[in-house]
Amino acid sequence: MNTGILYIVPTPIGHLGDITVRAQQVLAEVDVVAAEDTRHSRVLMDHLGINTPLMAIHEHNERQKAEGLVTQLLAGKKIALISDAGTPLISDPGFPLVRACRQAGVQVVALPGACAAITALSASGLPTDRFVFCGFLPAKEQARETALEDCVSERGTLVFYEAPRRILSTLKAVMKIFGKECEVVMAREITKQFETYLTGPVAEVLAQVEADSNQQRGEIVLLIAGAPAATDAIPHEASQLLSRLTTELPPKKAAKIVAEHYQLRANDLYKAYLATQQQS
Repeated sequence: MNTGILYIVPTPIGHLGDITVRAQQVLAEVDVVAAEDTRHSRVLMDHLGINTPLMAIHEHNERQKAEGLVTQLLAGKKIALISDAGTPLISDPGFPLVRACRQAGVQVVALPGACAAITALSASGLPTDRFVFCGFLPAKEQARETALEDCVSERGTLVFYEAPRRILSTLKAVMKIFGKECEVVMAREITKQFETYLTGPVAEVLAQVEADSNQQRGEIVLLIAGAPAATDAIPHEASQLLSRLTTELPPKKAAKIVAEHYQLRANDLYKAYLATQQQS
C-alpha cells in the first residue's frame, strides 16, 4: 500500500515574496495543511489564493495530534506542515509528528526556504563555517545565565532567538558571562520594513538598544562570536598559573587574578579553562 507524504514547508519570516514557487504548489495540492496558528496561516493562504483546509498543530497538542495525522498519512493522505513563520521544527512545533512519521515508515519531504537563524547568520559578518543554533534562552535569570555559561567554550558562532521583552536582560547576561568586549550581532525584523543589524562589543550593542526603544520590538536573532582557540594569545606561564589557582579558587576568580597579572582578558582565560576541562 502506498502511504501519503508529509511535507515540511517553510513560510516567509516577514516578506511575503519569500515564499517559493514549490511551497505554493505543495500547499495547494495537499489534502490538509497542519498549521501552528490557523488564524495566522489563513492570512498567508488567502494572500496566495489557496483554499486547502487548515488544522491546528501546536506545542500544546502536537503529541496528541501526531497519531491521528500518521493514520491519515498511512491511508494515503498528503499533509503539509507549516509554522507561523520560517522553517517548521526550528524552535517551532513539529518534532513529534516528524519522528512518528519516520517510525511509521511515512515519507517525509522537507522543502528548503526561509529560516531566520540562517538568514541572520549569513549577514552577520561572524564566522559561518561552524555554528550552533541554541533556540530561545530560558526566561528566568539564573537559568539563562547557566545556559550561557554552558556555551562559553563553544568555538562556533552561537545563534539564539529572543523575545523583544527579554532582549535587554539577555544582553546584560551575555555581557556578564562573556565579558563586555564579546562580539555580538543583533538582527531584528529580518526581511521586514524596519530590518536592522546592530554589531560590535556587547556593551556597545546593549547601550544602543537601551537608548532606542524601537530596538526592543519585533522578532530578534542574537548571535555571539565563538570562543577563540584555547591557546590563542595566552602565554604558557599564564595557563600554568591558572591551572594552579583553580585548585584553590573558583575558575572565574582565578581567571580574573591571572588576567590582571598578565594583562590579559579574564573572559579569554575562563574560556580557555573550560575548553581544557572538556578535553580532559
